[in-house]
Amino acid sequence: MKLAALGPVALPSAAFKPATPLCDPSTFRIVLDVGHTAESEGAISARNVSEFVFNLRLAKRIEEKLKAEGFPETKLLLTEGKARHSLFKRVAAANNLRADLFLSIHHDSVPTKFLEDWEFEGKKSHFSDRFSGYSVFVSRNNPDFKTSLSFAELIGKEMKAQGLDYARQYSQAIMGRHQRPLLNKETGVYRYDELIVLRKTRMAAVLLEAGSIINRDEELKMSSPERRDIISSGVAAAVKAFCEPRWAMLGPL
Repeated sequence: MKLAALGPVALPSAAFKPATPLCDPSTFRIVLDVGHTAESEGAISARNVSEFVFNLRLAKRIEEKLKAEGFPETKLLLTEGKARHSLFKRVAAANNLRADLFLSIHHDSVPTKFLEDWEFEGKKSHFSDRFSGYSVFVSRNNPDFKTSLSFAELIGKEMKAQGLDYARQYSQAIMGRHQRPLLNKETGVYRYDELIVLRKTRMAAVLLEAGSIINRDEELKMSSPERRDIISSGVAAAVKAFCEPRWAMLGPL
């Protein structure tokens, strides 16, 4: 394992006295979990690139952006090993770091039944252009579900503000066992209670599927520095909003 560095609310006038922010950006610790590992690469894109490669590139850009925006304690979490074992290793690392927020970075695919065959650069591959978009997941079993949901809502809101659309298929019956409860039809926040990295972490935790890499058009966008900048800017804006002084006055929503 390697670590690299609400709208207006009517309140009594006393509520507007100066308050200490919920977090001090200089010490606030955000763990950016790079989904999957080099040994267990996750989904394979339409052009035969592993999800892990996409996750690492985006997580590094988010780390750079957060540090530039005044969050120097942002930690990039890279985990080694096979799939399930690595999940518990990354949870233990985040808990040992006493992180304030945990954000797991992923890129999406589709169930096998939706895949179609094609060839790219002479190699057989699979694609599905049927679905696209980001999605945000939280677990009701996280010990701080309320704060997790609030942070997830902020991420979804900022993704939408950046002009991105969320993946709507997870709320549809055609997804079968992959169907998830949609908590907010405006921001694309879903509930996925069983995810180990969301339910076992001892801090607010969110998983972001940044976009579909099995969709041929969206894969090209996800490969671009421009899209990574858009997403990292959205995440940074969400973290900054999370840390605004009003959170100390109002508490998580």
